[in-house]
Amino acid sequence: MDLSVPQAAVSELAAAYFQTFVTVGMVLVCLALRRRHRKPYFGAWAAAWAVYSARMGAIIAFMHTGASVWLFWHQVLTGWTALAVLWAALVFWRRVQWRPAFALIATFPLVWSYLAIYQLDTFILAAVPAVLFLSLATAATAWAFHRYHRETGSSTARWVSVALLLWALHHLDYPFLRARGVWNPWGYYLDVAFLLVLGVGILFLVMEDLDEGLRALSSISAELQPRTPVDNLPDALMERALTLRSVRGSALFLDALVPGAGVPAVSATGDCAGWVTASPPEPVRRVLAGVVQTGEPQVVQTELDIGAEGHASRYLAALPVIQGGEVAGSLVVVGEARDPFAALDTPFLVTLGRQVGAALENAALTRSLEARTRELEGLQDRMVRRHEEERERISRELHDETAQILAAVNLRLGLLAEQGPPEVATGLDQVRSLVGGTIRSIRSVTRNLRPVALDDLGLLPALRALGRDLAGSEQLIDIHFDAPARLPDPDPDLELALYRTVQEALANAIRHGEARRARVVLRSDETGIDLEVVDDGCGVPEDFRIDGNGRHSGLAGIRERVTALGGRVQVDAVATGGTRLAVRVPWTPPSEAPR
Repeated sequence: MDLSVPQAAVSELAAAYFQTFVTVGMVLVCLALRRRHRKPYFGAWAAAWAVYSARMGAIIAFMHTGASVWLFWHQVLTGWTALAVLWAALVFWRRVQWRPAFALIATFPLVWSYLAIYQLDTFILAAVPAVLFLSLATAATAWAFHRYHRETGSSTARWVSVALLLWALHHLDYPFLRARGVWNPWGYYLDVAFLLVLGVGILFLVMEDLDEGLRALSSISAELQPRTPVDNLPDALMERALTLRSVRGSALFLDALVPGAGVPAVSATGDCAGWVTASPPEPVRRVLAGVVQTGEPQVVQTELDIGAEGHASRYLAALPVIQGGEVAGSLVVVGEARDPFAALDTPFLVTLGRQVGAALENAALTRSLEARTRELEGLQDRMVRRHEEERERISRELHDETAQILAAVNLRLGLLAEQGPPEVATGLDQVRSLVGGTIRSIRSVTRNLRPVALDDLGLLPALRALGRDLAGSEQLIDIHFDAPARLPDPDPDLELALYRTVQEALANAIRHGEARRARVVLRSDETGIDLEVVDDGCGVPEDFRIDGNGRHSGLAGIRERVTALGGRVQVDAVATGGTRLAVRVPWTPPSEAPR
């Protein structure tokens, strides 16, 4: 067989080989994308370009041999290529499934090519129906990309649809221009240009999908950070899911562990809002069961008449929520466009599901911890109150009973001293002196146990009296008070906490800090009261911390009192030497006048 090519057809053959090379390259690119992302539309695109490559092989064989059979198969494959490209676009746009009617349409290129090559003698009559079929199929592909653009806002899909429409118009010139050699070999290069536009468009759509999907899923991940309030986490996740392309509703299921179980959603929004109070539709339950059984994301095409306006969501996607290595539920989204999770890999989505599960688990633990903390705070508050009540009881018993009994004993000893001999009176006077000292000590203890001045006079006079008592007659420490002339009347518990704080701080400055001077500053505003006690003692060690294990137990008690009121305590060293204790307690001033 003579495979030589006429000289006039050499340039056309070179262009055909170049177009074949480009098309085969697109097959390989789509196969690589199919292997990488496991999305069905990449396989459809690869098959379409494979048919296109076979078409180019047929025309090259015809140019080498001149055999009409190759021209016949070229015509057949040309029609099938248009249908294959349209099919790939429909799979990309709507995940269209194969139907028997499609095979019937595919018989037209086969039948008409036979008639055109072997039966008809009129070129126009043979060419025009085939060209119209090819142009209409290409225009339908442009329409599919245009609809995808309308549904998703994809700018890439828009200019791909424009390029395909121009290609459809270009097909119409075949009977009048290309068949007469006017476009030779530039018609091939123009087809190559359209091919490259479509191929680059597919790559850009993949990049656009990845970028859009990653941005939306990153926004979902943003809600998994600790700053999101744990009680709002499920609702925040649902709102973020609505940022995915064409998603009209989302729902979170955490109890869907029994396949087919009609459990309501934990949280839902958009078109899925009704799933919180009612069982989801049967297609949703099937998808939930598939997620539980496979542990992988599920994407199905279905019709869900769930919208507020009665519209139907065509796609349903479910992301497994994984806790402890097992599927604990699903994040479900419904929408208008195919595959709401775009071209993202299954491992990536599974990882995101693990992150969602971990965040929800952490949120549950945080809620449990917060509840336990509130219980402990309540217990701590009750313990502080009980402790203060016990101190008040002991103070009252010492003052009303023990001190009174000792006072009576002291009085009786005085009478005995007056009535007895002088040598006995001297000894009794010494005993009376000891009893008097004991009475004074008891009164001092009762003041420390329950400051009577605080109950009778208020916080500021009680603090000044405390300073005088601690300084003593020997003026062991110089205490300076910096406080307003009057202080609005705070809650009794708050007054007592501030009093105990100053009492503990000054006692530590005298006993442990060996301080000679101390300054007490008290300030208030509309949101709270600030107390600061600064001394010039030896300061605090570098490893200082407040604990309740015997070390600094007095300060630990102060912290318990202050934190029970919602305040905070800070103890640190002063740069010039000494210790600073600062307390901030929240407080709302009462409406009545200050005292």
